[in-house]
Amino acid sequence: MADVATAPKETASGLSFEDLTQPAAADGTLTTTNTSTEMATAADGTVQRVKKTKIIKRKRRPARPQQDPATFKTEPPPQTGTIFNVWYNKWSGGDREDAISSEHQAKGRCNVALDSGYTKAERVPGSYFCLFFARGLCPKGQDCEYLHRLPNSRLGKEGGLGDIFPSNVDCFGRDKFSDYRDDMGGVGSFMRVNRTLYVGRIHVSDDIEEIVARHFQEWGQVERIRVLPSRGVAFVTYAHLANSEFAKEAMAHQSLDHNETLNVRWATVDPNPVAQKREARMVEEQAAEAIRRALPASYVAELEGRRYEGADPEDERKRRKIEGSFGLKGYDAPDDVWYAAEKTKLDAPEQQMMLEAPADGEGDDENAAFDIAAGQTAAQGQNGGLLGASTLAALQGFKAGPSSSKPNTVDKPAGPLVGYGSDSDEDD
Repeated sequence: MADVATAPKETASGLSFEDLTQPAAADGTLTTTNTSTEMATAADGTVQRVKKTKIIKRKRRPARPQQDPATFKTEPPPQTGTIFNVWYNKWSGGDREDAISSEHQAKGRCNVALDSGYTKAERVPGSYFCLFFARGLCPKGQDCEYLHRLPNSRLGKEGGLGDIFPSNVDCFGRDKFSDYRDDMGGVGSFMRVNRTLYVGRIHVSDDIEEIVARHFQEWGQVERIRVLPSRGVAFVTYAHLANSEFAKEAMAHQSLDHNETLNVRWATVDPNPVAQKREARMVEEQAAEAIRRALPASYVAELEGRRYEGADPEDERKRRKIEGSFGLKGYDAPDDVWYAAEKTKLDAPEQQMMLEAPADGEGDDENAAFDIAAGQTAAQGQNGGLLGASTLAALQGFKAGPSSSKPNTVDKPAGPLVGYGSDSDEDD
């Protein structure tokens, strides 16, 4: 048993072709803009920031047909069940593949470096990937209505959340089921996020770990590979769910460096507690990374309690002009007040704001400072009661002692309400 650690980087095949998200024109050209900011010196000697926009036109490569359309024939699927479903054009009632058909090698294999390119699906947001492209059997090429590329191949180039689909379908648009098949084949289950593939019938050799890693890294970023050389079995875990779904179809009934026929299935749940904790931690990290990519970088830095280093000085000046008024119209805070407020945010981002407590001798523990959020919640709950908010606020000023039923005098309000004056000389 051996573990092979892989670096989280894109494969060479995924970076060897042009793969952008913007739709191409009718002639296949792609127009992109590159905006850069440079420092220029004016005639009077002052230094100014100048933004320059460069228009770049590149010719995108169309997807090539993997099979000759003249020789490609659509045959009915082999009988794998007891009932043929006309609506889905497949057999149902059987949860295991035929033992003889599972030993036949695949008729084609996808070459990502040569077969990838733009199709009609590039212009339709939310398009699914081509199942025949993954198997190396698509005869349509650029006329295909599905994507001809690797899932999440643009994640490192343009950022974003990657290729994410609803939980009830896979990356090819096929419906998932509530439970796995008996042989752990098929589309899979929507009740579990399974990114691990079981690979059997591997020819055992001295370099079996290197062979498995080289072939399966072609279909996306691999997180972990576990090989059992004595049994000819490997477990491949991908970083993204769409890559594992694509790799399962791409490597089904394929061969590695030898003339074997692989048996690729979904892996069952690992009973090892360490593996379960690692899986839960990976899901949390992916969720946090998705939130970071969805929010602006300045917001993420503010939530994490650190200063955003990549801020534009012009944007920072506008933000200070808006936030520096502190809610007062026409007020511009001095530099010392502004920097003191910013330092307070960075030093104590989670500190809760509290109301001022009464002066010494004007209250007991019952009139201590309370949280603003708790006070707002209590006020919202009081508005729906029998007594009004003003009545309850007046009653809160009275205190009843344990041995006396006579209410005490009303305490003076605390905080900014102390010493409230009016235009008249008479104090009410």
